[in-house]
Amino acid sequence: MLRPHFVGSFPRADVSLDPPLPELALIGRSNVGKSSLLNALVGRRIARVSRTPGKTRALNVYLMGAGSGEQYSPVHQQEPLPAPRSYYVLDLPGYGYAKASKTDRAAFQRLLAGCLDRARLAGVVWLLDIRRAPSEDDGAMQDLFAARQTRVLAALTKSDKLPQGERRRRERALAAALRLDADQAVVTSARTGEGITELREAIAAFVRDAVA
Repeated sequence: MLRPHFVGSFPRADVSLDPPLPELALIGRSNVGKSSLLNALVGRRIARVSRTPGKTRALNVYLMGAGSGEQYSPVHQQEPLPAPRSYYVLDLPGYGYAKASKTDRAAFQRLLAGCLDRARLAGVVWLLDIRRAPSEDDGAMQDLFAARQTRVLAALTKSDKLPQGERRRRERALAAALRLDADQAVVTSARTGEGITELREAIAAFVRDAVA
């Protein structure tokens, strides 16, 4: 059985991965909580959480799926959930870091374009901080996804930072601003576990559709 693990860091997006599996790109602004969310999806620490925004420069690849999320099954579930199909997460550097140089920004654009062109890409998990209004970079990212007809699942992170009522208001505002359908966005918190089960199930559906 393939167990979740870190595969490696790569400076280019044309890396050959073996075995060949469906792939999901993990994309979000700097400091949006990508590593924390990835760890929550697995149910253990698989990605190192950096305290320095903009530090990641390479494409970090993780193998996910079978064996992940052992701790997440709802208490009312009568039967154990089936093991998810294995897939790769292509974790891109965070975008929108104000101190990033022109060289770093150009390198990110090449890495992003290369990831979106990968033949086995099932779609994108787009992380958005639920507390923040969409930035110009977020709008440009949505335009890029739409132009390429990339399948997108939005994970609205850090919901524990807001009261319950405010979360729903922010969810609706982000969905409207970034032209997301109701079934494209999942409110999540890596700290409390909110939405992690729903996000994992939505990702599994992405992967199933990609290989159907």
